[in-house]
Formats: sequence, structure tokens, C-alpha cells
Amino acid sequence: MTYKRILVPLDQSPQSQIVFEQGIAIAKSSQAKLMLLHCIPLEQRIAPYGSLYGEELLNLSSLFQEQMEKEKEETLQWLSVYQKQASEQGIEAQWDCKTGDAGYWIREIAKTWDADLVVMGRRGLSGIKEMFLGSVSNYIIHHVPCSVLIVQGIANGEQ
Repeated sequence: MTYKRILVPLDQSPQSQIVFEQGIAIAKSSQAKLMLLHCIPLEQRIAPYGSLYGEELLNLSSLFQEQMEKEKEETLQWLSVYQKQASEQGIEAQWDCKTGDAGYWIREIAKTWDADLVVMGRRGLSGIKEMFLGSVSNYIIHHVPCSVLIVQGIANGEQ
């Protein structure tokens, strides 16, 4: 099967390089374009501060916004390195960084960018951890309008 547009979500884990390399290999063989995506999650940053009020909340809000802008800037630099690597291998690649739920953004970009393949990793969670933390890869398999390749790579810190 030949692909034209491959979406590659990356999460800055050790597995990201493996996922990226798999996306590159498929893009080379299909002469496809890549879209590199990273999602900055919000839930870990907001939940601990749910009980703040008034001025405390305003101060926290501006601190939170500064932190998010810094993280987004660092992420864009990180993604541009991957884009350069793709370009050096003759692959046209673009990148995007979104804030919020990874499953939502991967699904939306797969639809709007008209991806015909999503190449992504998985955290290797199972049982109770997967039940409570959720599974982005499982969500994507069931909600995107294209093929999905789950790259196993590193599971639970083992290679």
C-alpha cells in the first residue's frame, strides 16, 4: 500500500525516535509527506490548583501561561530538529504543537490534514494503569478515518 500523508505523533519519550524512524522509512518507500505532532497535556498542570481563588488564581494563571509558552517554544525547537532530519533524508515534513488532549488532536489533524496513515507509539500500559490513565493509541485506532501503525519499540523501559 502506498501512503501520501503520514501523521507521526511524538511525545518526547525515548520511543519517539523509534516512531519517527518508522515514519521516515514508510515515507521514503511511499514518497509521502510527514506531519509531526506533539501535544502538551493540560490535566497535570491544572488539577493541583483547583481550589485557588481571587488574586492567587490570577498570579497562578500568568505563571501557568508563561510556563506553557516556554514549553511550547522548547517543543517547537525539538520538532524542528525532527523536521530537519526528515528533510535531510529527502522527506517533506511539517510539524505542529497543540495544547490539550492528545487523542482529540491526533484525530482532528488526521481528519483535517487528510492523513492516510498514523504512525505512533504506545506507553505499554496494561491492566489498571491503562484503565485509569487511558490509552491514546486505543482511542486513535477506533476514531481516525485512516490506517494506524502502532510501533511497539520500548515498553515499560525495556528495549
